Amino acid sequence: MDGAGYSRPVTSANFKRMQESAGERLALLLECYHRLTGEILAADADALWNATCAVLAHDRSVPPEFFYANARTLSLFKRSADTMIGLPSHLSAEPDAREERAAMFAKLEAKDIVTGYSGIRVAADGSRFRIVDAAIWNLRDASGTLHGQAARIEAVEMLSR
Repeated sequence: MDGAGYSRPVTSANFKRMQESAGERLALLLECYHRLTGEILAADADALWNATCAVLAHDRSVPPEFFYANARTLSLFKRSADTMIGLPSHLSAEPDAREERAAMFAKLEAKDIVTGYSGIRVAADGSRFRIVDAAIWNLRDASGTLHGQAARIEAVEMLSR
């Protein structure tokens, strides 16, 4: 591990920690994506963990905190499961980009999914990357209760610091 608490995200410890953190919300994440898009994000927890796209989710805390990130996400953000879980999600964006992020969440309130989202994010080491054409969706259970939001990031562009 380096000073930021980053270790190789593909470790079984990171996988286990993420499964514990997400709990039943992991199934909700997969179900909601399928219901809103008609597409299958991943067949199961193993497939989601190993997906080529980045997938992450935060809860409804104030401020919202990450409770799940797959291996690709941990690699992008240069974090371990322990340093990603509980991180306030707004800290993943640069201060200048937080207004843009808030505008996206306002759109999400009107619909349960936003596609085509792009924005700049910051890794634990300060490196920056632009997420391109991401999908963000609400995590609502069968009764309509909101449990948080999730994102699928297919592509990123690495930026200079």
